[in-house]
Amino acid sequence: MLYLLTFLCAMHSQTLFDFNQDTDISQWRVVDDVVMGGKSDGKMLLNEAGNGVFSGTVSLENNGGFSSVRHRFETKSLRGFGKLKMKIKGDGSRYQFRFKTDSSDRHSYIAYFDTSGDRETITLKLSDFYPAFRGRTLDMPNFPGESAEEIAILIGNKKAQEFRLEIDKIELVH
Repeated sequence: MLYLLTFLCAMHSQTLFDFNQDTDISQWRVVDDVVMGGKSDGKMLLNEAGNGVFSGTVSLENNGGFSSVRHRFETKSLRGFGKLKMKIKGDGSRYQFRFKTDSSDRHSYIAYFDTSGDRETITLKLSDFYPAFRGRTLDMPNFPGESAEEIAILIGNKKAQEFRLEIDKIELVH
């Protein structure tokens, strides 16, 4: 009976990334505004509890203003899933979660989420992710939710700030 319950729960979710003490985070890549002359400085580490920690400083100097962390993977089918669920502990700031259907695409599909400063579960509807490139919304349909090759988290709130986001798990659910 326990096996059947575990199997049924697994059918209703798909883990995109589960951080733990044995997690290899070498495939998570920080991309800051330094790529265009800015001075923001983000980093991705694993803490003692095994959570991924995306932290750093966003600077507005030299027309900067964002820090992001990205994870590319082999194409994953997202068919049958309608929501993204994250177990996190934020710092009270607003962040973006981003999908790319093809890692070579210039645009991403974006949804914002606010953090409370406490441990929480954030749920975002895949159909709410809209296409954008360099801060501009594109005249294209919202995220089709069929497949993905990259996920990312970005902070860029048009203000200089320190940030810290602990991530436990990122998964897709029905």
